[in-house]
Amino acid sequence: MRIAIGADHGGFNLKEKIVKYLKDNNIEFKDFGTFSLESCHYPQFAKQVAKEVVAGNFDKGILVCGSGIGMSITANRIKGIRAALCWDETTTKLSRQHNNSNLLCLGERVIDNDLAIKMVDLWIKTDFEGERHKIRTDMIED
Repeated sequence: MRIAIGADHGGFNLKEKIVKYLKDNNIEFKDFGTFSLESCHYPQFAKQVAKEVVAGNFDKGILVCGSGIGMSITANRIKGIRAALCWDETTTKLSRQHNNSNLLCLGERVIDNDLAIKMVDLWIKTDFEGERHKIRTDMIED
């Protein structure tokens, strides 16, 4: 499993906690920034991480901003991305099981950090169920 991760200034602190989780669990990743709390623009990070996932350089991606909304809107503009904005364990699990999400979007300002780490763990470990859901995810790409 190889993960691409990125955030803007609004998601920087949570991104750093997720990076620690990835390191502690020996999950290969690359951090595409930002690397400080200095104001920056979320679309550049969303596009970069999404393009890396679509290119096959990473299996999945994680994006964090203040709400997660801007990251998810931007990432979903990239063909082949199924970015899921999740806010609890149920939406996280379903995003993988039913939608085969390949990019998880989180909002630092709207999700407790401990819950966010649980969600990342669940998202990484949950498999796509396929079957009837594959028909639907294929329809997204058409």
